[in-house]
Parts: sequence; C-alpha cells; structure tokens
Amino acid sequence: MLKYIFGSESYFVKNKILIPILLLPLWFILYHYLEPLANTVVYNVFGMDLSSHLTEAIRFFIFEVPKVLMLLILIVFGVGIIRSYFSPEKTRKILEGKPLFVGNVMASLLGIVTPFCSCSAIPLFLGFVEAGVPLGVTFSFLIAAPLINEVAVVLLFGLFGWKTAVIYMITGLIIAMLAGWVMGILKLEKYVEEWVYEIKAVKANSIDEELSLNDRIDSGFVAVNDIVSKVWIYIVLGIAVGAGAHGYIPEEFMASLMGKDVWYSVPLAVLIGVPLYSNAAGIIPIVQVLLEKGASLGTSLAFMMSVIGLSLPEVIILKKVLKLPLIFTFVGVVGTGIIIVGFIFNFIF
Repeated sequence: MLKYIFGSESYFVKNKILIPILLLPLWFILYHYLEPLANTVVYNVFGMDLSSHLTEAIRFFIFEVPKVLMLLILIVFGVGIIRSYFSPEKTRKILEGKPLFVGNVMASLLGIVTPFCSCSAIPLFLGFVEAGVPLGVTFSFLIAAPLINEVAVVLLFGLFGWKTAVIYMITGLIIAMLAGWVMGILKLEKYVEEWVYEIKAVKANSIDEELSLNDRIDSGFVAVNDIVSKVWIYIVLGIAVGAGAHGYIPEEFMASLMGKDVWYSVPLAVLIGVPLYSNAAGIIPIVQVLLEKGASLGTSLAFMMSVIGLSLPEVIILKKVLKLPLIFTFVGVVGTGIIIVGFIFNFIF
C-alpha cells in the first residue's frame, strides 16, 4: 500500500499536481487559526501577564514566525513554477534588440520572476553584454532582480497587507525602470572594464527543453527547498529583533527619528541602509516594528529598499566589471530614486 502511495510508480508521483491541490486546503485552515493558537499558547499554556512587555514580545514572535514561513512556502512554490519558464538564455533573448525604454520596462518586469541575486551579478552582466543588451536595460534588470523578490513581497503581504506589498512592487519597478533608463541616456559604456567587451560571445547550442507539468511542479518544490532552507534563519532572527523592539521601544523615540514630520528622515534612512547588508527576510520584520513605533511609511520603505537594492556585496562584486565612475553613478541614481520615493510616500500618506 505504502509503495503504491509513495513509490516511484505511485499515482501521486505520476500526477504531482494532486499534491499541492490536496495540501492547499490544509494550509488555509492552519493559517486561519494561527493567531488564536498563538494567543492560547502565550496566555493559557504559558500563563503570561497580558500587560507585560515581555508577553507582547513573545506573542509577536510565536505568531509571526509560522505565519511568515507559511506564506513564504506558498508563494515561493508558485514563483518556482513560474520561474521554470525563464532560463538565463531565454531572458537574454527576450531583452535582445529591444529599444531603450521598452527594454527597461521588460527588464524590470523580468527581474521580478527570474531567480537571480547579487551573487549572479557578474555572469548576468557578461551574458547581457555578449547578447547586445544595452547597458541601461541591463541595469534595470540588475536593480529589479534583488529589489523586488518573492521573499520581500511575501513578507510585506504577510506583515502589512496586500496594499503595502503592491506599493512596494510598483515603486521598486519604477525605480528599476527609471534608473536603468537614466543610466542608458548617460552613455556610460566607457566605464565598463575593457576586458568585458573583449570576451567573445559563445552561443550555447543547448535547446531549452519543454518541461512537463510534473517537471514544473518539481521546480516549485525545489524552489521551496532551496530558498526557505537558506532564509528561514534570517526570518527567525529578524522577527526576534522585531519582537524585542515591538515590546520595548517607545513609540515617541522612533517617531522623533523617522517620523513623517522629520525632514531629514528619508535621506538618513538611506545613508544608514546602503552600507548595511541583509536580505528581505531579515530586514522586513524590523521595518514592521519601525512602522508600529511611529516611523513613516515613506521613510521605512526607503530604508528597506536601500538595504535590499543597494547591497554592499553586489557593489563589491560589480567592481570586477565596472569602473568606479559607473559604480558611483549606479549607487547615486538608485539612491536618489529611493529618496524621491520616500518623500513622495511621506507626502501622500
């Protein structure tokens, strides 16, 4: 019986789409009851005082960790299936020969669904240059890929709601599109290291295989295993820091430093965020507490974007293919875009 259910010839192995279909209702039931379960554990099982700062910090941690991890697993699985349609070669072909602004828009959109991070910056950059993709379009992709990733969107959706997640996606796309477009207009190709252009483009003879539905479902499970196994510790640590701040940091302090009425809060947040390095999993739970304690939405978004989108490791990696004037321009243009977005959202909200 077990061999029939779980063996290599089982019905579920041959029809893997049934696995997520059966598990999805269980996911929704558990997710729905997470908050009452967390309250039961803290107030009834632990018997903690409702008015204690420690109680609120622990309740925050016990509720947020499983909630964020569950959301992450669900969305990463879906994005993993979507990613199975986009190989690096397909991505380059899509962007090849596109006019400047159209290419910036397409590159930014592709950056959302393709599995590339800052550690992939050099091979991606070289591949795009070899394929004849304009420099500005390449930078739109390199900005969007780490900035608007599924981890960030999932955490924002889970912690702040869909409106904040959509705002983040839209502003991230605008920054990636406009920053790449500006860098394309400036004609900065001369600041790319000479050896990059001397590389002969080697066209791969491999043909993109048409994957079956089972293969694409496998891609979803592989994405969950790869991504969640790498970021879960950052999620736990980030939420732990956030829980401590949630329970103990006075609202007046945070409002005085990052509040809407503090004119320098946005540039200060970006200056603090740029040299820091964290992924979305580690920084967004902290941003949640900043907002709860009185920091404005625009300042919080600017801080988060500067940490995720202008990571120090990516800048160091890009130094191998770019000269300093181009790197400074890249940081300056993206940083300016983030600051402008922060001011706009502080003004609107």
